[in-house]
Amino acid sequence: MIIRQKIDVTKIDKNALFKGSKGTYLDITLLENREGTDQYGNDFMVVQDIGKEARERGERGPILGNAKFVNRDGVQQGGGQQGGMPRDNRIDDSDVPGCPF
Repeated sequence: MIIRQKIDVTKIDKNALFKGSKGTYLDITLLENREGTDQYGNDFMVVQDIGKEARERGERGPILGNAKFVNRDGVQQGGGQQGGMPRDNRIDDSDVPGCPF
């Protein structure tokens, strides 16, 4: 099973990034959409994980984006349109810590 995710890196709380032995990391969580697949074919919300203690206090992590199931051939399984940003419309990723692009 493949789950394709898209996140808005500008919404990441940079204080939550942490160094590991092989790079800089961010904990994220996929939450299944309560209403099922949305009009764009998304099955999940992608949220920044804030830890158990913060969740128990009622806090919520920022919503970073969406995710959808795709089959092994990379074709979307749910309804809606196949997403994807054309290569020539991509933004400069140089300000994203740890981004290899």
